[in-house]
Amino acid sequence: MDYGKFRYEEAQRLKESRKKTVQITIKEVKFKPKIAKGDFDTKVRHMLEFLDEGHKVKVTLQFRGREMAHPELGSKILDAVIEQLGPIAKVDTSARLEGRNMTMVLSPDKKAAKRPASPKPEVARPATIKPATITQENSVTTTETETQNAKDENIQDSQKAI
Repeated sequence: MDYGKFRYEEAQRLKESRKKTVQITIKEVKFKPKIAKGDFDTKVRHMLEFLDEGHKVKVTLQFRGREMAHPELGSKILDAVIEQLGPIAKVDTSARLEGRNMTMVLSPDKKAAKRPASPKPEVARPATIKPATITQENSVTTTETETQNAKDENIQDSQKAI
């Protein structure tokens, strides 16, 4: 066998094996003990996306000042994270306090990954505003917006007159 051909085939095998590997990275999400509900939901939604992509997630809870006196508040938040992620994630490293940070590592659950991907939860969108018909006089239809615009113009005209 030709040495050049051997090197080429070896390079092709290495290239093929690299295609099949999946690079798992650790994504970090940081919380504070006084996090609001909306912010909490947003961060949990991001964690869900990371886990669906196959990444591990490191959840860090940062304490500041007097918050260090109440680590139970931090463990409540981390418990709420585990509860929300449910069957999708499993806990690799349980919550532990390291200095001013409480950390926990989550990884995607293999059993949940085999199931078909669940559709993303729909975000509540505001309804589109369509002008509604109010009255119909002498075959002329007026809408709420037209009526309001007419009132605004009358007020502006009267203010100019003063």
